[in-house]
Amino acid sequence: MTSRSIFLFIFLACAALMAFGFYLQYAQGLEPCVLCMVQRLFFMLLGLTALIAFLQNPARTGTRIYAFLTALFSACGAGIAGRQIWLQHLPPDKVPECGPDLFFMLETYPLTEALMTALKGTGDCAEVVWTFLGGSIPQWAIVVFIGIFILSVIILINPGVAMLKRLGRGGKRKHDH
Repeated sequence: MTSRSIFLFIFLACAALMAFGFYLQYAQGLEPCVLCMVQRLFFMLLGLTALIAFLQNPARTGTRIYAFLTALFSACGAGIAGRQIWLQHLPPDKVPECGPDLFFMLETYPLTEALMTALKGTGDCAEVVWTFLGGSIPQWAIVVFIGIFILSVIILINPGVAMLKRLGRGGKRKHDH
């Protein structure tokens, strides 16, 4: 599997997750909490970065830059998902109070205060409203973020041959020399 095909896979995975998130929101009526919205932002950043990397198909240095960005965004997304998982497992008396939604905070508070408040999460973030195979939305999100992080590190280590050498070409592109 080449770096380019991994970037395409990351883009398609992020697009599918975003579509599923919008399905849950608009077809099933599940309103995303502040931390869910931040995780969506990181999936969008990941998908956009991966799409640009796929379309540009850069040489070794460019591939490493895109892989670094996808590793960074996936690590940040995993951190946010981890925070939400932690909130979901707090005893009820330790759950923070519910707060305003992200858009209200961005319109009302200074940007830094809105972001700091959003990253802390609120009581809404502690509520488990959907599960699949016993895992909540942030639990599945952290699995995907970690998977993307691992793929990104694989590309960082060897951008020319991400996982398997290309058949007949020894894993090198003409412009990689």
